[in-house]
Amino acid sequence: MRKYRYLIALILLALLTACAGGQTETPASPGETVPAGEGGTLTVMTHDSFAISEEVIARFEQENNVTVAFVPSGDTGSALNRAILAKQNPLADVFYGVDNTFLSRALAEDLFLPYESPLLAQIPDAFEMDPEHRALPVDYGDVCINYDRAYFAENNLPLPESLEDLTGPAYEGLLVAENPATSSPGLAFLLATIEHFGEDGYLDFWRGLSDNGLVVVNDWNTAYYTNFSGSSGAGPQPLVVSYASSPVAEVVFAEQPLDEAPTGSLVGDQMCFRQIEFVGILNGTQNEELARRFVDYMLDVTFQEDIPLQMFVWPVNENAALPEEFERFAEVPANPAQLDPATIDANREAWVQAWMETVLP
Repeated sequence: MRKYRYLIALILLALLTACAGGQTETPASPGETVPAGEGGTLTVMTHDSFAISEEVIARFEQENNVTVAFVPSGDTGSALNRAILAKQNPLADVFYGVDNTFLSRALAEDLFLPYESPLLAQIPDAFEMDPEHRALPVDYGDVCINYDRAYFAENNLPLPESLEDLTGPAYEGLLVAENPATSSPGLAFLLATIEHFGEDGYLDFWRGLSDNGLVVVNDWNTAYYTNFSGSSGAGPQPLVVSYASSPVAEVVFAEQPLDEAPTGSLVGDQMCFRQIEFVGILNGTQNEELARRFVDYMLDVTFQEDIPLQMFVWPVNENAALPEEFERFAEVPANPAQLDPATIDANREAWVQAWMETVLP
């Protein structure tokens, strides 16, 4: 039952954006200028998984005498496409949610105005990927393989310590992964393997996985809630491509308090891929001053400390305290895989096509 509550909570993340901070579903035009202290609407375009506490948004609204209206616009790729198609007449003042797998495309389309927020001084340089400060980092997370603790304990099976281990006979038929053509975590895991094995070796690894009984599904919900043995679906695979924060969510949404998460994450060298999400002020906004204030607010401690238990990602501000659940139950990879955003943008389609021809002949 607790796993169903976790699924419901994840689905509700998209719905929360419509009600957070008293926003309306039909926002005012981003062309409506909002001088400080004179009311009006600031429009923020997001992906569907965005969520933040009502009181956090209400505080910004009260301090700036403004209404913040969020516009959920699909997954990251879909939201970015909408912003690009409307860039001559932008749909919002601020765009949140472009990540490092799509960042170069957003910058090449000249979507964002440069803004060097003073809050960047509180954010480690490793999270900044645009020297012109058009896209500012907000949060990060890692796509990792999750494992079912009970399965490995009951079968006295050691955990895989590397990507290479996954092709061994001990793990035959135990891994379910998402199709990178249809799933964000699936794409992220593919990118991790490209970084680890290189362009000359990643397809050999995937051939090895396929020969070892890899199961591929189209989306994360199916992988986690139907195939994964550590979920409510009690499926046949005890290994699943998911998120480093998934064990935290299992604890948060458990019906009874837990001393240990029922699942864990494999965080060995380059076994995970780090996703960083950014915010930018849309080129063409008539509310640039207020948009800057909102970007500052997103990077400041109040907003940053609310992020983890709303979206199950990590804040980038080094002064933001983590919730106890993250401190106790999350495993953060010491050396996650990362690729240059421009390299991803230039090769994404070819890599995915090659993967499909190799794994889904």
